[in-house]
Amino acid sequence: MRKIQAQGVHHITLMGADRKTSIDFWEGLLGMPFVFDQPNLDNPGEGHLYFDPGDGRLITVFTNEDRAADPTPRRPLPGEVHHIAFAVSKASFSQAVERLDERGVSHSGVKDRGFMDSIYFRDPLGLLVELAAYRFEPPFGYSHADVLHEAHRIRVERGDYNIAEIHLADAIEVLIARRQGSLSQDRAPKDPYKS
Repeated sequence: MRKIQAQGVHHITLMGADRKTSIDFWEGLLGMPFVFDQPNLDNPGEGHLYFDPGDGRLITVFTNEDRAADPTPRRPLPGEVHHIAFAVSKASFSQAVERLDERGVSHSGVKDRGFMDSIYFRDPLGLLVELAAYRFEPPFGYSHADVLHEAHRIRVERGDYNIAEIHLADAIEVLIARRQGSLSQDRAPKDPYKS
């Protein structure tokens, strides 16, 4: 038996409201370029809009002119989507509360997640959307997942409850030492200000 190896998210398709509301939300609020559209090939009565979330992959939205916006929160059932999270830079994240407030969009405010900060709000049909900003940049040649994997290992080894910034900093140091050799015999921390 062998795996079918995934190599990333190809696209996510969501149920949207009408065309205008969907474009106004995905492009007009979240800044995702509307790159193309066509009919829903499985349901000709619906549109199928394609947006670029910023990494060249796709978020697609099925639209229906008979579906009205209703952001009332709903509890997802087991097996359904709880929320969808989008990466934003720290600069964009620092502006998110103000930009949601100016539209009157109800949101969670900033949530501290240890390794990232988050803000939650609802799309026009009630789907929970998260804006997430990492508190670190991975070292060259590594991904965010590599840093988080190493930080998890460090956190568990120390018996800590969740990943915090100290685990991230220590994980980055470990990964750099692993990737890059040094001519120094001793790579331990030093204090160059002591005699």
